[in-house]
Amino acid sequence: MKTCAIFYISDGTGITAETVGHSLITQFPFIKFLQKRFAFVDSEEKAEAAAKAIRETASDYQPLVINTVVDESLRKIIHAAGGLKLDPFNRLLLEIENALDVKREPVVGRAHGMADTRRYDARIDATNFALSHDDGINMNFVKADIILLGVSRSGKTPTCLYLALHYGVKAANYPLTDEDLDVMKLPDKIIQHKEKTFGLTIDPFRLSQIRSERRPNSRYADLRKCQAEVSDAEIMFQRYGIDYLNTTHTSIEEISGKILVSLNLNKRLF
Repeated sequence: MKTCAIFYISDGTGITAETVGHSLITQFPFIKFLQKRFAFVDSEEKAEAAAKAIRETASDYQPLVINTVVDESLRKIIHAAGGLKLDPFNRLLLEIENALDVKREPVVGRAHGMADTRRYDARIDATNFALSHDDGINMNFVKADIILLGVSRSGKTPTCLYLALHYGVKAANYPLTDEDLDVMKLPDKIIQHKEKTFGLTIDPFRLSQIRSERRPNSRYADLRKCQAEVSDAEIMFQRYGIDYLNTTHTSIEEISGKILVSLNLNKRLF
C-alpha cells in the first residue's frame, strides 16, 4: 500500500482541520495516510518547524497540507515548504465575504473560544452528568436527554461523552446485565423514561475481541456468551420498541448523529 503524508497545521487546537482532513482521506482506503498535527502554530519558530517537517517527510506522494493559520506571514512560511495546499476554510471565507459584502476579522482560536459561555457551561454540565450516570451508577434519569442501553463494551460510554462534549446533551447509559437478559425485562426506572432510550448493539465477534483485550480468556469475553448477549439484547429492544444501531463499523460521530435524529434532539445542536 502506498503512503501519503497529511499535515494539519493550525494556530489553534487543529481539531477542526484534522476533522475535515480525516473526512476527506477516508474516501481513499487504498492509501495509507501518515497524519501529523501541528497545533498552536503562532510564531515564526513554530511555523518553520512545521515547514521543516513537510520538506523532510518521506512518502510515495506529495504531502497534503491543511493549513488554517490566520497570520499571513506564518502561512507563507508553511506554504513555502511545498506540498499540496488544501485550504477549504479560506476559500469558504472568501465566498462568505463576497456574499455578505463584509470583510472578516481574523482572530486566532476564535472557533474554539468561549465567546458563548452558556453553551460552554452546558457542555461541561452535560459531561459531568454523563460521568455520574455512567454504567447505571445513578438511575435518576429525570434530567437525562438520552439513556443509552446495550451490553457491556458496545460503545455506550464514549458515545455519551461525545454527545455531552459536542452538543451539551445529557446522556446516561445503562449496561444490560445477565439478570436483565435472563428475565428479558428492563428496570422500572428505565421503562418510566422509555421515550428517551436508544439501544446500541455490536457484532459478537468484534465484541469478543474488545472484551478479550480487557479480560483475556474469561467467560466475559467468550464468543458464545457474546453471541447470546447480543441476540438477547436485540430481542429486548424489539420487544420494547426501542430503536437501536449496530456500532461495529460506525464512528462515534455517526452514532451520535443518528441518535439525535431518532430521538428528535437536533434542536440541541450547536
